[in-house]
Amino acid sequence: MSYPDSVRYLYALGNELKPGAKLGLERMQALLAALGSPELGQRFVHVAGTNGKGSTCAMIAASLQAAGKRTGLYTSPHLLSPTERIQIDGVPVSEAEFELAFEEVHVVAERMVAEGSLDAHPSYFETVTAMALLIFARRAEIVVFEVGLGGRLDATNVVQPELCVITPVHYDHESFLGNTLPLIAAEKAGILKAGVPLIEGCQEEQAAAVIEGRALALGCPVTRVADAGVAEVIADAAGSAFTLQGHRYRCPLPGRHQIDNAVAAVLACLHLGLAPKNIASGIARTVWPGRLEFVRRSPDFVLDGAHNPSGARALAAYIGEFCRQRPVWLVYGTMRDKAIEEVTPQLFPLADRLILTAPDFPRALRPEALLQAVEHPHAIATPTVAAAIQEAEKAPPEAIVFFTGSLYLVGEARGLLMPLGFVQ
Repeated sequence: MSYPDSVRYLYALGNELKPGAKLGLERMQALLAALGSPELGQRFVHVAGTNGKGSTCAMIAASLQAAGKRTGLYTSPHLLSPTERIQIDGVPVSEAEFELAFEEVHVVAERMVAEGSLDAHPSYFETVTAMALLIFARRAEIVVFEVGLGGRLDATNVVQPELCVITPVHYDHESFLGNTLPLIAAEKAGILKAGVPLIEGCQEEQAAAVIEGRALALGCPVTRVADAGVAEVIADAAGSAFTLQGHRYRCPLPGRHQIDNAVAAVLACLHLGLAPKNIASGIARTVWPGRLEFVRRSPDFVLDGAHNPSGARALAAYIGEFCRQRPVWLVYGTMRDKAIEEVTPQLFPLADRLILTAPDFPRALRPEALLQAVEHPHAIATPTVAAAIQEAEKAPPEAIVFFTGSLYLVGEARGLLMPLGFVQ
């Protein structure tokens, strides 16, 4: 099966967000056993949370690389290509390696379905997770492993990590994880294993009580970002810097919310035994696409996949702090199942110009429907992301244009914009 064929097959499997999707570990455990248990014997840092987990993973992985460790990184979703999900030393695996890993997992899965030892072919995410574990077992010294959805029943929760990280927990995917913060936090805390240390991001009180209660029950030592003693914090439009335990760190990911993520990454890396100079070097060169990512100048085009209320708050805070003297344009597209009524009031009033659009994805909300519900004096609807970019190009040179509302929109916009060039 060719790489394009393998990707088409994966998409046809569907993901964990489709109605009636079955969450659980039994299928993954059976599949991995048939594949020779590639997860055993590997070193893992397992990272869960609602927002910030991808950024935190990227910073931990970059620091491990700076320390000379052969580092695997598993994240989701991807922006342009599924190969982005599986990286070795910051480089996505090749299409050929992705294809071979898919074939290996697929053949075993098909055989197990035929003999009745699997109830169905593993989902997209389960399949790619198994592929990643096979690749990492052969090529990585240590793996930073991001949870896909929740934690307790997530396909990644088949590993025995040496360290867990839980970034801030907020509302998202309530239909799968529960509609209260304690219920969602309990799902995230499901990654904790007996005696395995936890780095805990800054949490709301209800979430912290659940996470720390679970950690106590399992005998997990907890290191809290809130207690880290960060000093000399500065932030500008391009990133931030802070001092921790006498060492200075510069985070190149914009937004004050990234300070806590960077602190979590530093604490994780210190626990793993990395030298502060290697951690500082790794974090300083971290790249995390699609999150307040500047992809064009004059006017500035910025990609940020703020798709839930907490992500929208972070973007709104960034605009309020660093863009007050500039014309702000917003290109917005989202999925029908997102908390639109909570996100849009935070973002739309900040926009001088509002361009509504829809990414090329079945769950995307039609921009015409959103336009009818919007009270904004300068809002228009465009049928495609390409058309939205054409409208955004009319912004004056001093403006800043944010593409936001969905990582699907961000990924599509990135694919269209990046060939046009990037000025750092």
